Amino acid sequence: MKLSHFGFNLPNELLAEHPAENRDESRLMVLNRKEQTIEHRMFKDLIDYFEEDDVLILNNTKVFPARLYGNKEKTGARIEVFLLRELNEEQRLWDVLVDPARKIRIGNKLYFGDDDTLVAEVIDNTTSRGRTLRFLYDGSYSEFRRKLTELGETPLPKYIKRDVEPEDEERYQTIYAKNEGAVAAPTAGLHFSKHLLKRLEIKGIDFAEVTLHVGLGTFNPVEVEDLSKHKMDSEELKINETAVNIVNKGIDNKRRVCAVGTTAMRAIESSVSSNGRLNEIDGWTNKFIFPPYDFSIANCMITNFHTPKSTLLMMVSAFAGHDFIKKAYEEAVKEKYKFYSYGDAMLIL
Repeated sequence: MKLSHFGFNLPNELLAEHPAENRDESRLMVLNRKEQTIEHRMFKDLIDYFEEDDVLILNNTKVFPARLYGNKEKTGARIEVFLLRELNEEQRLWDVLVDPARKIRIGNKLYFGDDDTLVAEVIDNTTSRGRTLRFLYDGSYSEFRRKLTELGETPLPKYIKRDVEPEDEERYQTIYAKNEGAVAAPTAGLHFSKHLLKRLEIKGIDFAEVTLHVGLGTFNPVEVEDLSKHKMDSEELKINETAVNIVNKGIDNKRRVCAVGTTAMRAIESSVSSNGRLNEIDGWTNKFIFPPYDFSIANCMITNFHTPKSTLLMMVSAFAGHDFIKKAYEEAVKEKYKFYSYGDAMLIL
């Protein structure tokens, strides 16, 4: 498969700027791979497709407020700093992206907040926009982290042109988010409401939680026509014994085992034993899934509608079949489904 196989015409007005009013009332397109059928439902109808002892695999990563705005010393120029990952807790070193990058050189200082109590010094260039910052703050580590949270804002994707609103803090986060570390939400999970999760639980569905801290690499454009030459950024991944037991029991009992989102799917496919079982892991993954690919764990997946030529669309194509996804996406555009992070959902059986 080549990059050009994943292009399609996506009208701008189909990119969702806001979430649905209620989490579980976004639209749901249901694809049946065996029957090659397409149904149009609501997300809360998801419960109709699952039975007792089926398994839903959830990514419980939590988004932190990764976007900060600071001012450059002397000139006072406003600089956006996007926190990617913490490199060293003790020295308060962070990997970040800066914008505009051309103005930010090693040795520069950036000041944050009205009272400038938080200062950062640029100590390295990592990529054209990437920098390593050392934060200077008088206070304990927990006070420093609180300060970052207080000054940071919800890292909505760049395609959303509006300002961040108070509701985004809650809505750009799954209701089961636990482990902080993502700079982007695992968006398929945004559709689950407390009420829907409770109904699934009462019906006897099992939940397995994994943690994959979503990085910005998920959104990096693929710039090579030959997909085998694309390199994914590494993301931190944890799967514990509890999750492994729930998932493997589902496989043994030939139940529906459903990955909620491309991040959950990448997580489980990154830790598979030779006999097709899930293993525990505490490490990193840079797995890139594109067609053709044999999936080992999940036989079902929930996902949002993805943008043209994205790595996420490639994974979904590998799972559902390229031609079937192409047909489904044509239908989605025609039926005006909403795309991307705050968009509608798809269930692939």
